[in-house]
Amino acid sequence: MIQLQGITQAYGAHVALRGVDLEVAPGEVFGIIGRSGAGKSSLVRTINLLNRPKAGKVIVAGRELTALADAPLRAARREIGLIFQHFNLLSSRTVAQNVALPLELAGVAPAEIGRRVAELLDLVGLAGMRDRYPAQISGGQKQRVGIARALANRPKVLLSDEATSALDPETTRSILGLLRQINREFGLTIVLITHQMQVIKQVADRVAVIDAGRIVEQGPVIEVFTRPQHAVTRSLIEEIVPQALPGSVLARIRALMTERPAQDSRLLRLAFAGHGADRPLLSDVIRDHGIDLSIVHGQVDEVQGQPFGSLAVFARGARDKLNAATAQLRGAGVLVEEVPHAG
Repeated sequence: MIQLQGITQAYGAHVALRGVDLEVAPGEVFGIIGRSGAGKSSLVRTINLLNRPKAGKVIVAGRELTALADAPLRAARREIGLIFQHFNLLSSRTVAQNVALPLELAGVAPAEIGRRVAELLDLVGLAGMRDRYPAQISGGQKQRVGIARALANRPKVLLSDEATSALDPETTRSILGLLRQINREFGLTIVLITHQMQVIKQVADRVAVIDAGRIVEQGPVIEVFTRPQHAVTRSLIEEIVPQALPGSVLARIRALMTERPAQDSRLLRLAFAGHGADRPLLSDVIRDHGIDLSIVHGQVDEVQGQPFGSLAVFARGARDKLNAATAQLRGAGVLVEEVPHAG
């Protein structure tokens, strides 16, 4: 649905995007995440050519937008909806009139505008607020108006530029749930720009991590969460799945290591996802190899309906049995990492 090829963008001497290649499949929710200044907003605004790149190609639904003249480009942009971080509603227009604006600009007949606006307000749960003004509704409701407006021209692609960053956590979950509903009901391709891994975790199918204008990692969300390859990705995941062990945990491990100094011991970090998260893998290795395993830290959560977990375990036993247990876990699809300098 979306192909970005060699996208470079600069503002004066500042290079915001450096040869970005990216492909978004039809009907998926694709997340782009990065820290402030990483280039993510520049990237999303390149997709609809609000920011025309200095170099590279933008292809949406088979059309190369970067090759279009002004008039056909304006027409192509109507197939790409955009949700803004700060809503961008017109204060002098009612909820219904704000949603109607793109249709009016496209020259749609008034009767059709009325039908479409009613349909959209019902979709976003604001049918009873059509005559209110932006100052009379909450931030979450304003964003629902923004979503309805972005859908007015029946776009093929919906871009969300930090659409939930100004909202509280409960409202954020509600808005992301609405976006997921829209994606599933209409097969709409959605590109989410965010600096919050929690947003990616809740709604995205795949994710790309951007840093200093380059895509440093991408893949299915569940794989990126359980097997992050880049330092930036690991730091972003740290916000919701902490990797560093608290000092109190390390103190307990030091105490455990002194109890039976003759035995081999290891501190292991286990990451697992999908069906493997439901299997009694730790019980299996304890029974099969006669080792001791103590869970000292971790959590089990869910990403896109799939369970995933990150556990720190203290393993103790004969060296060959520990090696066999580690191999068994890896063979079952668990990512096993020995944490150095546990003592």
